Amino acid sequence: MRRALEVAHQAWGTTNPNPMVGALIVEKNRVVAEGFTSPDGGLHAERRALAALKRPPKPGAILYTTLEPCSTPGRTGACTEAILAAGISKVVIGATDPNPAHAGRAFELLRQAGVEVVSGVLERECADLNLLFNHWITRGEPLLAAKSATTLDGRIATRSGESQWITGEVARADAHRWRRLFPAIAVGAGTVARDNPRLTARLPGAPEWCPLRFVFDGRLRTVVDQNLPRVYTDEFRDRTVVVTTPHGGLGYVRKLRDLGVQVWICDSSNQRAGLGDFRKRCAEAGISGVFFEGGAQMISQLAQERQLDYLFVYRAPMFLADDRAKPVLTGLRTEKLAAALRLTDVRHQVLGDDTLTRGRLAYPEKLQVDETAFSLG
Repeated sequence: MRRALEVAHQAWGTTNPNPMVGALIVEKNRVVAEGFTSPDGGLHAERRALAALKRPPKPGAILYTTLEPCSTPGRTGACTEAILAAGISKVVIGATDPNPAHAGRAFELLRQAGVEVVSGVLERECADLNLLFNHWITRGEPLLAAKSATTLDGRIATRSGESQWITGEVARADAHRWRRLFPAIAVGAGTVARDNPRLTARLPGAPEWCPLRFVFDGRLRTVVDQNLPRVYTDEFRDRTVVVTTPHGGLGYVRKLRDLGVQVWICDSSNQRAGLGDFRKRCAEAGISGVFFEGGAQMISQLAQERQLDYLFVYRAPMFLADDRAKPVLTGLRTEKLAAALRLTDVRHQVLGDDTLTRGRLAYPEKLQVDETAFSLG
């Protein structure tokens, strides 16, 4: 199953909106064929493994798969049918299909046909492989995740704003790997104005890849200057979406659209685009996940509005020891530990000298927001 997980990772970021799956066929304790999920519309991992074998499996062959095989025909045919037609005698499964309408159905179909089924092998690792798909298929909305790089005392920049680079090359490369997984990335206007980022995934040995790029700019202040940010002028500008409010000015909206940049105007009584409305629009557009990068304003508003589902925190072994250095989160009044934000289903990873801690946000019953806190502009 660990090898099946490695195989599944070869599909990293290419299968949306489908899950990543790795499958392999074993004969007499030897792996004889492997397969991973093709891009949307292509063969699933189990069918690719069977095709890679280029012959019928030998009697007693075992199929290992990281996710319960599909049991509905779809565009490529049900994988359970292919498994039965191939004469596989045993199937070992990692995670159960998270779709309530399908969960466990493949187990029943295979067992009814006389196939031995073993499930739950490395289940936690296999389920973690499909964070976005699991959230989307069970909730019908995108996973809103945020990333931050901090010191050990939780600071993302010095008092003067210097932040490049807190973490090392290994951690920064890992962040690009997660960028490649998410179909969309988001930043605030301040990050665009300060860093002029490209917001693409750049991985060794792979071509530069551009997700959908959201820029939150309620006043359209990133459009005022003649020297426009690169996300409005580069070769991927048609992949840029500016999220703004009616307060931004129709002239600037026309300017962006003339450049080929998309604009989402969200209803708002102030100069801040509501994240709940943004999430709804993403769901309508079929966007299964958004990776928020940027400073404390972006992440803090997500938390204040209870819209942050998942958090990635890269930590470097340094201390700023300055109470005026910029914190990763602000804007809440947490007077009791019971009212603190917490991560659940936590994962830890060492990346060179740095560490990554990630997990799902668990909110207290009552979240007290400091009304004087700043918000996205």
